[in-house]
Amino acid sequence: MPLSFPNESASAFLRARDFLAQHRTDYTTAVKEFRWPELAHFNWALDYFDTYADGNESAALEIVEEDGRQCIMSFAAVSARSNQVANFLRECGVRRGDCILLMLGNEIALWETLLAAMKLGAVITPATPLLTPGDLEDRIARGNVRHIVASAGQAGKFTGFPESLTRIAVGDVTGWKRYEESHELDSTFVPDGETQAADPLLLYFTSGTTSKPKLVRHNHQSYPVGHLSTFFWLGLREGDRHWNISSPGWAKHAWSSFFAPWIAGATVIVYNYSRFEAKAVLDGLLKHRITTLCAPPTVWRMLVQEPLGRYRVSLREALSAGEPLNPEIIERVQSAWGITIRDGYGQTETTAIVGNTPGQPVKPGSMGRPLVGYDVVLLDVDGRPADDGEICLDLNYRPVGLTPGYAGDHEKSSAAIRDGFYHTGDIAHRDADGYLTFVGRTDDVFKSADYRLSPFELESVLIEYPAIAEAAVVPSPHPIRHTVPKAFVVLAAGYLPSPEVARDIFSHSRKTLAPYKRIRRLEFAELPKTISGKIRRIELRTREQQLRASGSRSPLEFFEEDFGPAQDQLLCSAAQ
Repeated sequence: MPLSFPNESASAFLRARDFLAQHRTDYTTAVKEFRWPELAHFNWALDYFDTYADGNESAALEIVEEDGRQCIMSFAAVSARSNQVANFLRECGVRRGDCILLMLGNEIALWETLLAAMKLGAVITPATPLLTPGDLEDRIARGNVRHIVASAGQAGKFTGFPESLTRIAVGDVTGWKRYEESHELDSTFVPDGETQAADPLLLYFTSGTTSKPKLVRHNHQSYPVGHLSTFFWLGLREGDRHWNISSPGWAKHAWSSFFAPWIAGATVIVYNYSRFEAKAVLDGLLKHRITTLCAPPTVWRMLVQEPLGRYRVSLREALSAGEPLNPEIIERVQSAWGITIRDGYGQTETTAIVGNTPGQPVKPGSMGRPLVGYDVVLLDVDGRPADDGEICLDLNYRPVGLTPGYAGDHEKSSAAIRDGFYHTGDIAHRDADGYLTFVGRTDDVFKSADYRLSPFELESVLIEYPAIAEAAVVPSPHPIRHTVPKAFVVLAAGYLPSPEVARDIFSHSRKTLAPYKRIRRLEFAELPKTISGKIRRIELRTREQQLRASGSRSPLEFFEEDFGPAQDQLLCSAAQ
């Protein structure tokens, strides 16, 4: 029997979802005919999730611990528990519009509390457990946080914070309310009124790769409904066993471990490990019969170091997001498993914007085509549409999944949303078929002797070399060419920094890159990263500028000319 949803908003959402499910492999029809549902009142947890979960005993959430312990909850059980938690939070003083800082790992309480807060009409600011007390102080102040829900092991980070903050611990902490007391409350929840679709729901801090993290606002429409585009990109089906390798506290976790899989009716699979091991992940794919896997490029790079062909996985969909995925990795997975990793692109400020969708050709290096509901335009430096330029969204057709703006920062909101477009700050190239290839952040792309260079393109070539596990390319000041490409390199297991390895990397660069693109300097070093795992190239650029200004070299730094005459070629290519 078809589900009966409580109001027209929920029915409109369901119709949009079913349309995309029907056309999951028909990109042209889906993009042409999809329309965002127009909603006035909507609460995804109450209007959609609870109705879908009513009497539904299929698995919604499966958490596996490193020691083999396992916890499985059905949709019906998650719905009932979130009602209890909502009643508990209300008893603790949480009211509609209050901000809750949620600092939990991949544990059941995370999913229960997200739904519970949504039902209450509270605002949630997820926080990764990797944050320091200083980070938390900034988030609490800027987010106007009034309540904290945290794992017992994280409670010490909140010492010295205002006593006015409600403190709720998952586990026992002296002076904190016990989350476990929520089990004693009624499993029926009655909301205090209707939720406006435009009411605030989430406050996400960006990863801060180039500046202080921005505070991104999302409402009850922009993320719950906006993630219909993510659902379409992922290609999930009801009953899928979906594993998204992502840390709580970041927007990607909400994308692929909460909204999109439960929009599809899939089971969210979580495997908790103390330390990442590629073999353990591959074993997990087999043991837990994973059908769809989404992982960041860093994980895929580590997985392909293993003999993938020995693992007879059940994967139907393999996906990647967070940073561009190098073509070499896609080729290795295709060769071993016969499936193509489909890249996708979006931001904390949006849902999935661009992606390679199910059943469509994938072009090496391309992140795909604009997804349903997003009118993507590339603007050149003069603000004119072009095939090479900044990825922008046309606000004449404002996508539902776009942030309303940055909380408490009108200047940043105005900088991003201006002249009729939302500006992502990312640069791409569009080919004749409409496929987009990521070039880099506007802050990362640089010029060398009047040639515009993409760090991502050079890094993709570098990691094809077996000795290289990771690489980051930045401009290095040069007296003739203004800058030349320098690579910071992390070596793969079994390799040690040496002049011989450096020489071989330069040789690989000469064989595979045009003269103006070649790596001219390299340094063996660890790569600075944000706590979400993204490379902070701004740190590397600053470090390189300071190093060149000092006139010295790092102990593990090498120049191409150290291994033979390259100056003539350098001057020749500069003159072209």
